[in-house]
Amino acid sequence: MSAELLLGDEAVARGAIDEGIGGAFSYPGTPATEIFEYIRSRAANRAERPGISAIWSTNEKTAYEEALGMSYVGKRALVSMKHVGLNVAADPFMNSALTGVNAGMVVVIADDPGMHSSQNEQDSRFYGDFAKLPMYEPANQQEAYEMTREAFQTSEAIGLPVMMRLVTRLCHSRANVETRELITRSAADVRRPNPNDWTLVPVNARRKFQQLVDLQPELVERSQRSSFNKLTLGSSRGVLCAGLAYNYVREALNGNADVSLLHVGLYPLPVTLIRELVNHCDEILVVEEGYPFIERRLQGLLGIPGKAIRGKLTGDLPSTGELSPDALAQALGRPRTQSGLPLTDLAARPPQLCRGCPHSDSFRALVEATSIYEDPVLFSDIGCYTLGVLPPFRAVHACLDMGASISMALGASRAGKHPVVCTIGDGTFAHSGMTGLISAARQNANMTVLILDNATVAMTGGQLTMTSGEQLLDVLRGLGVDPEHTIVLNPVAKAHKDNVEAIRREIAYPGLSVVIPQRACIHSARREKLAAKLQAAS
Repeated sequence: MSAELLLGDEAVARGAIDEGIGGAFSYPGTPATEIFEYIRSRAANRAERPGISAIWSTNEKTAYEEALGMSYVGKRALVSMKHVGLNVAADPFMNSALTGVNAGMVVVIADDPGMHSSQNEQDSRFYGDFAKLPMYEPANQQEAYEMTREAFQTSEAIGLPVMMRLVTRLCHSRANVETRELITRSAADVRRPNPNDWTLVPVNARRKFQQLVDLQPELVERSQRSSFNKLTLGSSRGVLCAGLAYNYVREALNGNADVSLLHVGLYPLPVTLIRELVNHCDEILVVEEGYPFIERRLQGLLGIPGKAIRGKLTGDLPSTGELSPDALAQALGRPRTQSGLPLTDLAARPPQLCRGCPHSDSFRALVEATSIYEDPVLFSDIGCYTLGVLPPFRAVHACLDMGASISMALGASRAGKHPVVCTIGDGTFAHSGMTGLISAARQNANMTVLILDNATVAMTGGQLTMTSGEQLLDVLRGLGVDPEHTIVLNPVAKAHKDNVEAIRREIAYPGLSVVIPQRACIHSARREKLAAKLQAAS
């Protein structure tokens, strides 16, 4: 064994590498991005980690399907994404619970309680429960590593994808992780089931769904035997915690072990262990990041006679945002754990576009171009440019999810609204903006689309995009956009007047226009310049 200082994300990635994966699949999204980045950096060293494929996918749905394809032909696969990415991948995720897998496949979902970099703080455990799949939820980096390795073995033992749920604090904090030896696998190491099991026509799907339902008692039994579900009986006061919340409980208790404690790290819920805790205790505090997933099940509709179940539903813990040791201390009637005063006197520091960002020039031109209209409607999308909602631009009136800007603009135009303009990045356009644009082009909708082409997925670390530059223009032609109303701009201050006039012309055109402000992200441009210098020097 050896020790390595790893993020929670990196611990998962290292576990997957050491368990002999054939490939990793992902679309960048905080707080999950570093899982794939770690694997990709190791995969680049063929001598150190031979045979690992690691190429960014177009979106989470394609990433999931690519991983499933790798599993079907006999190589282990890891697919990772943030929680809202699972919304995009939900179709193959749900159906793969019926088809099952061949080689082990692990699905890692990084939830974002507190919405540090997300539209919502949904709890992905509901997806795992909905699909009837086993789920692991690590409490620390070491468990993230160990659970990942076990998850691949479990996946092959039961023939299903296995889900792992992380949260931001675990993803982006570091700890020493004891790693074990790398195993080597080949396609011959795994079974080859009947391919008809993978084809969900109704006659197969009904049979496979019955198999999935029949498997549930075995999954519960596995959970009850798991070393990741630990019950320690003490006083009649109980705490039931899951995943990372275990750390907050330990810190709040501060060495006081005079409680009964059940720590859940593997789902389905271990019914026997929970029953033991309930029978032993008069009151139980349920502590979990995210929604009251366990608490609601424990409460049921009418509660448990003679037992007090406390948690988020009762107001003993905050129902939104992240948990904290202080919140736990208060719920347990113990002193605050953190020293010092709350930092309430600091000036607010809202996020803003980087100095020199090409989006700033694009938004200035858009705002001035639409200023001649009484009530323009400006839709936008997910990316750095969503910050255009803030002063001084105020150039975003609605932002929902990846790729929605074009579809929302199309709906507004069909309602007869004018002008309707939407902004979307080149990365988001490739992710899920194309389908909306196909509809808009087919209808020649009276709307204007600005594709902000900065040649990178800037918000998540500068990954390359699938459609940029000339390739983007080729895609637009292929989607049916009129080349006469496909305009490329240079978003710089000296071209501001010309850019304003060009945008106004296209807004005035009674049909679909696509305007492409095209200039590289300042950070990716700097990196490319530095790399060129280093290459020239060598």
